[in-house]
Amino acid sequence: MADNQTIFNAEQKMHKSVEALQKELATIRTGHASPSLIEHLKIEYAGAILPLNQLASISAPQANLLVVQPWDKSSIPTIEKSILKSELGLNPANDGRVIRINIPPLSEERRQELLKIVHHRVEEGKIALRNIRRDAQEALKIQEKDKEISQDEHKHFQNQLQKLTDSYTIRMEQVGKDKEKEIMAV
Repeated sequence: MADNQTIFNAEQKMHKSVEALQKELATIRTGHASPSLIEHLKIEYAGAILPLNQLASISAPQANLLVVQPWDKSSIPTIEKSILKSELGLNPANDGRVIRINIPPLSEERRQELLKIVHHRVEEGKIALRNIRRDAQEALKIQEKDKEISQDEHKHFQNQLQKLTDSYTIRMEQVGKDKEKEIMAV
């Protein structure tokens, strides 16, 4: 039945939206050193733009330190420059072999700025969910109009779609709350 496919597709898209939010929030700095903080920074290397994790290994040997070990030592200045240019407010230092990045503790003012960013990203995620729901609702209307599903089935799938949207909205809010706790932890 095409109607189940519409709900299934909507659920897949909603799931991907939550995953995208989690990845996006992982790049927001907290007081802890985490490789996910910088692994997706774009670095120009050999005429191509690559994410940092394709040019180097990134580790967090201490709670406040990241170590970037490039596979090609000649890329160190470029990597360092990209880290400095990022909006993360980090100061890399290199010894010719590795780049060390101390993660300073967050000020209260910076924590508040980060919370606003988290809230904004969660809100964008919820908008994406609502757009997915709207598209699925339109598909269901067309299916009913084309007599692929009955009026009762249409109502049933609308309810199913709303429950799905509510469930993924709650998941998104929880992802946001988890990140807030992480940011506010001293």
